[in-house]
Amino acid sequence: MPLSLAKTGEANSIKKIGGHEDAKKHLENLGFVTGSNVTVVSAMSSGLIVKVKDSRIAISREMANKIMI
Repeated sequence: MPLSLAKTGEANSIKKIGGHEDAKKHLENLGFVTGSNVTVVSAMSSGLIVKVKDSRIAISREMANKIMI
């Protein structure tokens, strides 16, 4: 299931990162790596605020759809 469909406040483990190599590298640099925990803090129509590795990061729904949990 993509991260964009996760419930707010629920901790999830990242199973896979999809997309082009550039997108994968960008997400990896932000801390989105396979096996790490991610929690959706807030969801808006334009994107999500997620907590990953003790940091809060805003990502678009398009990017969130590339992160499988």
